[in-house]
Formats: sequence, C-alpha cells, structure tokens
Amino acid sequence: MALEIEGKIVRKLNVQNGVSARGNWAKQEFIVEYQEGNFPSQICFNVWGEDKVKDLEKFQVGDKVKIAFNLSSREYNGRWYNDIRAWRIEATGAPVPPYQAPGAAPAGSAPLPTIDDMPADFGGNDDDLPF
Repeated sequence: MALEIEGKIVRKLNVQNGVSARGNWAKQEFIVEYQEGNFPSQICFNVWGEDKVKDLEKFQVGDKVKIAFNLSSREYNGRWYNDIRAWRIEATGAPVPPYQAPGAAPAGSAPLPTIDDMPADFGGNDDDLPF
C-alpha cells in the first residue's frame, strides 16, 4: 500500500547504524507535522538504507515536504508494532510558519479589531436592526 501526505519536518532524530547477517544498515526517523481538521497532527516516519538517509540530509527542520510511504505492522511477543517507511521525499515549497489557532492574528501583524473600535453611530440611526 502506497500513501502520500504533505506537511513540514519538525524534528530529525539521530541516524542509527548497525550490522546484520546481510551487512551494514542505516536508519533514521523524522517527525512530520500535517494539518488534519482544526488541529495539527504528527507522524514519525523512518527511512532505511544509506542512500535514503543521505536523501533525508538535504531537508531541514521547517521544510515543507510531500512524502510517499508504506504502512506495515508486525507482531512480537504478543504486541503489534507499526512501521511507517518513507520511500520518496520531495520539497513542496518554502518553510511552513508555525501553527496558529483559527482567528488568531498572524505574528507581527496589527491586533484584530474589537467592539470598542467600532464608531459610536455605526448605522446612522438609532434602531438596532440591520435593515
């Protein structure tokens, strides 16, 4: 099963290296934040192999990316473990600004107006009806 998601890299964990019966291996995990509904969510992806680890090196924390990945699970001693393995990572644009709650003013902008900012005689007449 191949899936895709877009988000920004919020953390890169250390590269893990080792030796198995098949030779040397390298693995690196990284966290991607994406928008789902009103709140951001995060996923921990991994890349396997020295070539994929080198591909991940060109991306920095804050980079907006599109990731193609596969999901798999395995059982060990009665517990199930999920594996979210990225097999393609592409840049999609400039770094994404930090998440802001809906209705919040963007950083560095003027504050949102309040009721006190409205003119005293807003409608030009005394009745409260807008029509």
